[in-house]
Parts: sequence; C-alpha cells; structure tokens
Amino acid sequence: MLTQSEAAALHATHMPTLRAENVVPYFSNADLPESVRDHLPQHAQEIYRAAFNAAYEEYAADARHEEIAHRVAWAAVKRRYVKDGNEWIARR
Repeated sequence: MLTQSEAAALHATHMPTLRAENVVPYFSNADLPESVRDHLPQHAQEIYRAAFNAAYEEYAADARHEEIAHRVAWAAVKRRYVKDGNEWIARR
C-alpha cells in the first residue's frame, strides 16, 4: 500500500491510472472528469471531489464503489447547488 506522499509522487509523474487501496483517486479538481470540471463552479468541484474521495474509500469493499462514489458526490453537490438551465447556482 502506498503512503499519501508516495501516491502524490506517482501522480506527479503522470500515472493517473494507478490506484492502490486507500489512495485518493482525485488529488485536485484538475483530476476530476471533464463532465464535472467543465460544468460545475470551482466550489462545487471541491464538494464533488471531497465527497467522491470519502465515498470511494468508504465503499472500497463493494465492487461498485466507483459508481457509488460518483452518486454520492453528485448528491453532495445537489445539496448546495441547483441547476438553472446550463448553470449551477448556489442554494441559499
């Protein structure tokens, strides 16, 4: 198992497909899928990334952990943002 610093070093050498147990898949918002980066405001991306990473680790034993993590992340975003046309607007 890689330590966080070892994983960061590997990530820095452009090996984003390497995933070890308990290694966070998204180190920064730049690592997020285009469908997230290109459509969500910066703060919503941070919410998505944090929720995804937590759920990815929480459900690691489940074969569908990546799918579950994406669903959890979108749910977290939708608690703070609402989509109005093509824009995501912060809830008040």
